[in-house]
Amino acid sequence: MQIDAGLGQVVATNTSQIPYYLVGDKWIRLPGSLKHITVGPAGIWGVYKADSIYKYVAGNWVQAAGLLKQLDAGGEQFIVGANMDDTPFCLTRSATVGYKGPGSPLPWTGLPGAVKYYSCGPFGCWAVNKNDDIFLMSLNQDCLNKGWSPIDGKLFMIEVETDGSGVNFLGDVYTR
Repeated sequence: MQIDAGLGQVVATNTSQIPYYLVGDKWIRLPGSLKHITVGPAGIWGVYKADSIYKYVAGNWVQAAGLLKQLDAGGEQFIVGANMDDTPFCLTRSATVGYKGPGSPLPWTGLPGAVKYYSCGPFGCWAVNKNDDIFLMSLNQDCLNKGWSPIDGKLFMIEVETDGSGVNFLGDVYTR
C-alpha cells in the first residue's frame, strides 16, 4: 500500500496496514498495524489508523505526542508531516534525536500553507496540496523556513531522498 526508503533502508505497509522492513530480498514483519511508515536519518516512524504517531525504538513502537495523517523521516534528523486538516508540521532535530519515549517533549512546529503529502531530503522539502499542486520549501534542522515555492506540474503524492519522485492521480511516476 505504501513504501518509503532512506539511508539504504526500506519499509512498507501492505493493504492490511501491516508494517514491514526489507532485509536483503526478504520482507520482515514489524509489530503492530500502521497506515503510514517512514525511514530516514530520524529513524523509523509510523502513523496508526487513528493518526497517532509512533517511533520504532529497540524493537517496539513507542507512541509520540501529536496526531498526523502522514509523516516523513527523510530530513537531516528532523521529522515533517501533515495532519488531517492538511496543516504541515516539523519536529526539530534536537527533539527527534532526543526522543526516548513517553514524557520526552515533542514541540511540533506548525508551518505555513496546506499540504496533503510532505517529504524531505537533502535538497529541501517537497509537498503537494489537495489540488495536486507541487511546492518546495527550504527547511533546516530547527524547522526554520522561508515559505513554499510553487513548482510547475501536478502530482498526487511526492517522495524524496537524494532525488525527487512523484506520482500523479493516474499512477504515473515522475522524477526530477
